[in-house]
Amino acid sequence: MSGCSHRFRPRGLCRGAALTLVFGCVLATGAATGSLPQDPDPLPELPARTVASSHALVDRAEIEDAAARAEADGKSVKEAAGEVVSRSGDRWGAVYDEREYEEFEQALDGSYLGVGLSARRTEGGGVAVSRVQPGGPADRAGIREGDLLRTIDGRRMDRRPVPEVVALLRGDGTGAGEGTRVVLGLVRDGKPTTQILKRARLTPEAVTVSRLGTGPSAAYLLKVSAFTKGSGQDVRDAVREAPEDAGILLDLRANSGGLVTEAVTAASAFLDGGLVATYDVRGEEQALYADPGGDTERPVVVLVDGGTMSAAELLTGALQDRGRAVTVGSRTFGKGSVQMPSELADGAVAELTVGHYRTPAGRTVEGTGITPDLVAHDRAQQRAETVLSGLGGGS
Repeated sequence: MSGCSHRFRPRGLCRGAALTLVFGCVLATGAATGSLPQDPDPLPELPARTVASSHALVDRAEIEDAAARAEADGKSVKEAAGEVVSRSGDRWGAVYDEREYEEFEQALDGSYLGVGLSARRTEGGGVAVSRVQPGGPADRAGIREGDLLRTIDGRRMDRRPVPEVVALLRGDGTGAGEGTRVVLGLVRDGKPTTQILKRARLTPEAVTVSRLGTGPSAAYLLKVSAFTKGSGQDVRDAVREAPEDAGILLDLRANSGGLVTEAVTAASAFLDGGLVATYDVRGEEQALYADPGGDTERPVVVLVDGGTMSAAELLTGALQDRGRAVTVGSRTFGKGSVQMPSELADGAVAELTVGHYRTPAGRTVEGTGITPDLVAHDRAQQRAETVLSGLGGGS
């Protein structure tokens, strides 16, 4: 890995390096459209694999050979390599072309191409808008939280997996870029409507800070939508700037992950050093540690749901295991696998699962997620605020 800094990043690859360790998640895909999954629908039905038995499900050389043959024959490298990965049974393995990978890199740096909305799965199996980014194409078109997303470019979204919804909004495989059209079929208050949007490059705030009251000791709400570059330091800065007697409600709902280094930095805001997580790659165990000097006194409650994934689960597990926070909400997604990306012919990139991470107490997350201390499906934020108040975190 000469010439490449050892960074933990989903879909991150130092050009020219053979491999860079990543903790895979759907941040790059989700953030690139502004449609971050918020439901447990894609949870695996296969049993979670332990770190001790983790191994690559498909040999990297096999994929590289398939890619090289495809390039020589003038065929699609992405499709040829993708077929090998698909047969392998690696549910997180994937292949991306050069344009898609560039979008992933930009998403991790905090910008994305999309329409500026987040989505969630409804109880009936549909897809609903959960958030609209101010100033984005969806906002300008008058799309609101709670609108049902019935179709995208004429394709029905009912019971379609969230990653597919994301791909359609992105325009994956169509050469979509800035200014390309996407037609959304929506339903609001039982009335259907159609909106034609143009994709744009957006830069949302990964961390937003607000007060949960008006008094001097009112708690602070820190909403972290994704762990993009700089978000961990934003969390640390917000905690340092909050009054000493103000509690923190850390909202990680619909946070599909991101750069694990940023999640570790965020953990450092609440911990005085110590273990954040361990991970295993081909039998070799490594560890991630918080920086010393974090705030270990103020009350902290972490709010999670089925869209809390990957790096966000890593942070949740660390604060829960270390006894630093009370967790409230619903079971997290269950994405705790480790991928290694490899650059293929024609600029394509393949990611293969090689291991899993564990929380400080040794729990695996893959396939099981994290069960919060207080399970709350309805009025979760209200219940989290009550817990925080009971801990002396203000009101």
